[in-house]
Amino acid sequence: MRRPVHDARTAAILGIALGACFLICFLTGLYSHLQQHPVDWLPIPPRPASLYRVTQGLHVATGFATVPLLLAKLWSVYPRLFHWPPVTSAAHAAERLMLVPLVCGAVFQLFSGVANVSRWYPWTFFFPAAHYWVAWITIGALVAHIGAKAAVARAALARPGHPVAAAAPGALGRRGFLGAVAVAMGVVTVTTAGQTLPALRPLTLFAQRRPDIGPQGVPVNRSAVQAGVVDAAADPAYRLRVTGAVARPVELTAGDLDRLARREAELPIACVEGWSVSARWRGVPVAELLAAAGVDPHDDVTVRVESLQAGGRYRTSELNHLQARDSDTLLAVALNGERLDLDHGYPCRLIGPNRAGVLQTKWVRDLVVIRA
Repeated sequence: MRRPVHDARTAAILGIALGACFLICFLTGLYSHLQQHPVDWLPIPPRPASLYRVTQGLHVATGFATVPLLLAKLWSVYPRLFHWPPVTSAAHAAERLMLVPLVCGAVFQLFSGVANVSRWYPWTFFFPAAHYWVAWITIGALVAHIGAKAAVARAALARPGHPVAAAAPGALGRRGFLGAVAVAMGVVTVTTAGQTLPALRPLTLFAQRRPDIGPQGVPVNRSAVQAGVVDAAADPAYRLRVTGAVARPVELTAGDLDRLARREAELPIACVEGWSVSARWRGVPVAELLAAAGVDPHDDVTVRVESLQAGGRYRTSELNHLQARDSDTLLAVALNGERLDLDHGYPCRLIGPNRAGVLQTKWVRDLVVIRA
């Protein structure tokens, strides 16, 4: 621990940076969870339209940048594992025990997160649920660790000229080590954040997705063939139905939707994997369809959006009353001036402001109105 890259001051600086990154990831991840698992007492608003794009892009970009930071932090403190005796008191034993969920949780979150956005799943558990619950364990362990180490970190940061800070000739000093970590974080961020930030798109070397590649210039995660909807989407007998707690059910053909689709909006597709892209959509506002079905615009209703898909975890999504009333929540039939491609949800798909991509249901068949 006498080398500056392993001393308490270096560990404190890295710990503060790591804590900030984990806090950002935790808060943005919690917002993503609430998007996919809404609670009645906290309805997600539709505005700002690009809020989810920003939060999830920040979540994934920060997660990538945290990988070299975590490795550096573990490197700076690993000699402490070999101190003897390993524990000196009951309080010290409890402190060291709390490192197990902290370190294991941090490694699990970063490894599984990077694997998920890369669409590589070497496990059998459901990633979002595991990621969510381990996040709570990790953040709890982090809070406990901060409480235990706050005084030590404060003391280390208060004495920059401590004798052990000097590096041996030819050895990497603290500034060089921290500078190298900062450069690594910057390189990772610049070469992956282009999947969200158009200005960095030419430098997107290591991101899992370029958001300008795909049918009609927009990526797809699940094609019509994979969803098993090719025949149903092209069937001349297709009807969009507005049913449930309505005064008069509505049925519309694909041609009817084309004729009614007069609203245009610039809205982002923002994937949970971190990529996002803005596009021009034309469609029928859901609010207009609800009005045609006799639903009062002031009624507190939830709209369940159902796909032609026969199964799948995301074959349905829900619109709360705020989202259903927004004029830019559309059943879109056109994308960037062209009739919607089959892989993008033909004959119509849901597109709305401030929604996760997995909730922008494609190949919509039914709007089911549910009253509170």
